[in-house]
Amino acid sequence: MPYLVYSSRQQQPWAEVTDRELMIGIRSGDESAFDELIRRKTGPLIQLVTRILPDREEARDIVQIVFLRVWEKRQRFDERWSPNTWLYRIAVNLAIDQLRARKVRDRSSRPLSTHLRGLSGGHGRGLAELEHREVAAIFERLAVGLTEKQRLAFLLVAVEGLSSEEAGQILACKASTVRNHLFAARRFLRRELSRLYPEYLPGRSDPRS
Repeated sequence: MPYLVYSSRQQQPWAEVTDRELMIGIRSGDESAFDELIRRKTGPLIQLVTRILPDREEARDIVQIVFLRVWEKRQRFDERWSPNTWLYRIAVNLAIDQLRARKVRDRSSRPLSTHLRGLSGGHGRGLAELEHREVAAIFERLAVGLTEKQRLAFLLVAVEGLSSEEAGQILACKASTVRNHLFAARRFLRRELSRLYPEYLPGRSDPRS
């Protein structure tokens, strides 16, 4: 599938407006506003989808579909909505569909080492020094026992920094349910970190010493 790119149609005023104003322009059919949305949101969306799917090129294809869906459904956008929440919901739903189709719901891709350090109480000096590939492998092993909603709640709130309310809109559940999923995910990940990688917990010696 050819990748969408923003083109010379872009007009400078769109670079200065808010995301909500940009979406209102897209809703009216302005293609230069759509170009600016692609320029603005491609990176963040690829980052989000890559944390759900293990293949970056596959994630890029998903993001292309996200933008096509946005253009096709542009007249449905309600300016009371958060543009990011609307985009993330489309992206997450497409990524979940792809995971289910490939029957790999327990795989994960690009967790951040800072969040694993947080699970170890902020004292995971050795973990912070690991290569990104090693950190990803550790998270993949830790997260095997998480449910789909627990993993997504952790990624959206702990990694992406969304509020429980925003994550709830994306996952089609209450904010309190998101918080419950997040609590369960953190508790499980801490327990698994303690069981499988005790050397990264407070009071343990540095595994590289």
